Amino acid sequence: MPFEPPEEFNMADWFLDARVREGRGDRVALRTDERNWTYAEVAALAARYGSVLSDAGVEPEQRVILALDDGPEFVGALFGVLKIGAVVVMVNPRLPDDATGYFVRYTRAKAAIVEPGSAAAFHRAAPDAPCFRTVLVTGGQPGERDLDDALARAPDHRATFPTHRDDSAIWLFSGGTTGRPKAVLQTHASYANTTECYGKGVLGISADDVTMSVPKLFFGYATGSNLLFPFSVGASAVLFREHPTADVVFEKIARHRPTILVNVPKMVALMVDHPDASERDLSSLRLVTSAGEALPIELHRRWDAAFGVDLLDGLGTAEMWHIFLSNRPGDVRPGTLGKVVPGFEVEVRDDAGRPLPDGEVGWLWVRGGSRAIGYWQRMKRTQEAFRGEWYVSGDMVSRDADGVFTYAGRADDMLKVSGKWLAPGEVESCLLEHPDVAEVAVVGVAGEAGLTVPRACVVRRNGAGDAGLADELRAWVRERLEPYKYPREVVFYESLPRTHLGKVDRSALRG
Repeated sequence: MPFEPPEEFNMADWFLDARVREGRGDRVALRTDERNWTYAEVAALAARYGSVLSDAGVEPEQRVILALDDGPEFVGALFGVLKIGAVVVMVNPRLPDDATGYFVRYTRAKAAIVEPGSAAAFHRAAPDAPCFRTVLVTGGQPGERDLDDALARAPDHRATFPTHRDDSAIWLFSGGTTGRPKAVLQTHASYANTTECYGKGVLGISADDVTMSVPKLFFGYATGSNLLFPFSVGASAVLFREHPTADVVFEKIARHRPTILVNVPKMVALMVDHPDASERDLSSLRLVTSAGEALPIELHRRWDAAFGVDLLDGLGTAEMWHIFLSNRPGDVRPGTLGKVVPGFEVEVRDDAGRPLPDGEVGWLWVRGGSRAIGYWQRMKRTQEAFRGEWYVSGDMVSRDADGVFTYAGRADDMLKVSGKWLAPGEVESCLLEHPDVAEVAVVGVAGEAGLTVPRACVVRRNGAGDAGLADELRAWVRERLEPYKYPREVVFYESLPRTHLGKVDRSALRG
């Protein structure tokens, strides 16, 4: 059953302050290379951030942008914003200027807490954003508001604002691969619900776990798996500021010995392709999760062969906050999304909204206690996507007789080739079996006579040459899949373009 908190409910209290009240204040909450932070220290830091924001004029229900690297500052600021009843807006701290201006104007944020390298962009955006008042810069940079000094003077305790469970808590941004990101308004209750249903119910997270994440905390997938889930049970989270490479991830695993690794398909590929993969010790891990993008079955098999740690592929959306379809520890079906997370309902329906039988591909409909309020300033899109209790995603899936779901692709990425539907993921999985393909995305482009044809955008492995490789890859697919599915075009890239959430930017590949 979905978790039902009381009407007066603030997630900062539920995830953080409650651990101190329970007598767990001395437990390690955050692990960094520099030092560990206890729950009592994080709670005090959150109270200080809340006071500094209140002194800066931030009031309940107003938005505060966090453009911060992973570290105690991010965690303290996030809970501090929530503690005063304000709303968190998490963005990538390395946004270009035009994206920074978009988020400041679109969210009507009152303030932003940012890294020094982002401060100038936020100051440049301020004149065009009438609601925006304050830029708080970590590190006490000259000429900026001295945030460190203000935090040092602020009290270690602060009463928590009595938010309603249905109030907006954290705005997420849709992970679509086209157009400007749209804000998804998620509530205090949503974050607790999925923590109970998935974090505790599927992952079985306990106080003995140590989590570590490849995606950064501004991504909702990581916010849950590497902050909220461990905090809900008094566990600890590993945080690091560096850009995640395979070498960095292996080094952090060796240093901090996490039990749960929060991963994405791109890093799965980099880890299994690492020249020293066979020598890396992942014995501390009891499970690894994968989400954000489809995990090709061939990549999953290579992971199993290389490391032998359960890799749980799953599917979630910002609109339902987190994972609602997942494989289970000890029950992994490579190439599938697993089964429905208890507390949610998922159906496969046709274009008219009618349930489809097992084995047929259709639209994913999901409902449960983590459904968002809607999209900010996107009423038409809200009405299309949110239908009563249900959220209708743009994902196409199928379900088998055992209740196991398989991902077919995004509806706007599905291709009609030679009058038949083509799921790009099927072709991508086939190409990944080729020894010279490190990464690939398949998109539809206009071919002769304006008809849609598949284009394979390929990152070569180990500097493989392209002389004759394009023809070889086309033949590779023709030999293994139905003939109409082979890529008519093959284009080679040094790396695939990515969106602000790190997903492959398919719109850029169609250009």
